[in-house]
Amino acid sequence: MRTEIILKGQVLAFSRSPFDEGAPQDAAQLSEAVAMCDGLVTGTGTLKEMQMLHPLAHLVDHGDHLIMAGFVDAHVHYPQTAIIASWGKRLIDWLNAYTFPEEMRFGDRAYADQVANRYLDLTTANGTTTVCSFCTIHPESVDAIFTAAQARGQRIVAGKTCMDRNAPEGLRDTPQSAYDDSDALIARWHGVDRLSYAITPRFSPTSSPEQLDAMGALWAKHPDCLMQTHLSEQLDEIAWVKSLFPQARDYLDTYEEFGLLGARGLYGHAIHLEERERHRLREYGVALVHCPTSNTFIGSGLFDMAGLLAEGQRIGLATDTGGGSSFSMLRTMGAAYEIGQLRGTPLHAAQLLWLATMGSAASLRLEDKIGNVAVGMEADLVVLNLASTPAIAQRSSRATDLWDAVFATIMMGDDRAVAEVWIGGQVVKKSAR
Repeated sequence: MRTEIILKGQVLAFSRSPFDEGAPQDAAQLSEAVAMCDGLVTGTGTLKEMQMLHPLAHLVDHGDHLIMAGFVDAHVHYPQTAIIASWGKRLIDWLNAYTFPEEMRFGDRAYADQVANRYLDLTTANGTTTVCSFCTIHPESVDAIFTAAQARGQRIVAGKTCMDRNAPEGLRDTPQSAYDDSDALIARWHGVDRLSYAITPRFSPTSSPEQLDAMGALWAKHPDCLMQTHLSEQLDEIAWVKSLFPQARDYLDTYEEFGLLGARGLYGHAIHLEERERHRLREYGVALVHCPTSNTFIGSGLFDMAGLLAEGQRIGLATDTGGGSSFSMLRTMGAAYEIGQLRGTPLHAAQLLWLATMGSAASLRLEDKIGNVAVGMEADLVVLNLASTPAIAQRSSRATDLWDAVFATIMMGDDRAVAEVWIGGQVVKKSAR
């Protein structure tokens, strides 16, 4: 039996990138209603038009709430859920003090299942409908997050993290086991339902040249997979990479040499890039993922959003749980605005929403499926209350237009602003109407 639903409110969709020439707000259009059937968007327009299209549809009236594509988080570490907001460390110390001890626990499938479900509960409550996650070296950690997402009908990208050096005993694999485990996980999960696999060397310092070479060979075998890693997050990290790869021209070269530079690559952070690296990244059309709350929380630096976009780089947005200090993409958008201010290039609310939806979806090469409200797209939607708290309500009452109201929610909103969430045309966080 076909399930037909109409949501009424202020339905926002993008017709182009708000970073293209023209006023950012002109990249988005509003309509009165969106229709869904069998997990897909079937129309947007006036309520009358949608009811004519679906005369038997169930109507959900959200008044003047904003209805838009669910948020897409392009770089996370779900195994770090329990250690989010841990105090006082920079990247390398963070890994040793918090991350590695916690990741040791994920060989226990029951524990991995518990955290995977908790993580998806937390992100769904914040309006995130798709994530791209690093797991741990344990295949069990991959099975856990894919199983949890599959049960929810959720689109997700994930992969086994590969490390064979500079990590504790019990948290290292080998070049061969990393290849074999990842290959088996790809066969088990990639392309099943709404699940996609990302080949996942953590970063050059924790993979030997032999393992990076093995990961490059695996990517060549499975070119339709994504490949995710980290790049140029902190200056001391870059110095460490230089000491480990003295013959490399730069940090990116440690990936490029082993076949780990390609159009379906996702490179988290990318803050301290050299000119050659920027040129090669643009040439290959890779995705760079901005993680603003992580960059400030761990003290990494200020991402050059304006400069990289001007060069034509593909950019997504991410929380980087748990180096990032929030599960909320609203908070992440707010931090991206603040970093833009520090660089003298503040972002418009339309640009922030686009980064958290279409920008991240395009980074994951999923822009034909998620990230926008358009006919044929998967019905992953978030409904935002633009007056969710007394503080936001009093600011919203003074808003001069929709974007003024949206910006207040971006800067001050949290999970209370997320009135309702739909994944695959099914409501997963229901409004208390």
